[in-house]
Amino acid sequence: MIRLFAALNIPEEAKDKLIEVRNSVIPDSFFKWEASDKLHLTLKFIGDFPSDDVDQIKSELMFLEDYSSLKSEFFNFGFFFRHNKPVILWVGMKIAGPINEIVNEMNRRLEKFSIQRENRPFKPHLTLLRIKNDFDDNLVHRFKNFTFEPINFYSNSISLYKSELLKTESKYFEIKNYKLKKLEN
Repeated sequence: MIRLFAALNIPEEAKDKLIEVRNSVIPDSFFKWEASDKLHLTLKFIGDFPSDDVDQIKSELMFLEDYSSLKSEFFNFGFFFRHNKPVILWVGMKIAGPINEIVNEMNRRLEKFSIQRENRPFKPHLTLLRIKNDFDDNLVHRFKNFTFEPINFYSNSISLYKSELLKTESKYFEIKNYKLKKLEN
C-alpha cells in the first residue's frame, strides 16, 4: 500500500513571494514552516492504495490534461482551530476557472476504486504551518489582520504524489505530472 494525493502545483516564483510576505509578519526562524517543496494545493487526498494498482489511478487522472492553466492568487491568511486553539496556519487562494469541476470529476472518477468522495466543500488553501505548541493570541491576531497585495500566478500542472510518513516529517514524491494546456492570449 502507498499513500496518495493529487495536488495543484504552485510555481516557484509565487511560493517565493508568499514566503517573503509570511516572513514580513514573523521572521523565518521562529517556527518550523512547511518547506517550499511541500507547498501545494491538495485537490484530493486518496489515502492508502495498493501499489500494484497505481497505474490505474494514473490512467484515470489523464482527464486533467484536458484542462487549461488556472489563474490563481493568494490573498489572505487564516487558521483552522481545534478546541479553540490554532492548529493550522494557511493562506487562502482564489482560482479562476473550473477548479470545483476538476475536484468533482476527480471524486467521481476515483469512486470506482472505492475512494470516498470528500463531503466538505472545497476550500482552496495552502498549509504554511502546523502548530504544535502555543501560538499566542497576538500572533493569531497579526496574521488574521495582515493584509497584502494579492499574489497572482498561473498553475500549469497537477500531480499525483506519494506521501511517506516518517517519525519527524512527511516526504512527498511525484508519481505523475499532468500538464495543463497553456492559455491562448
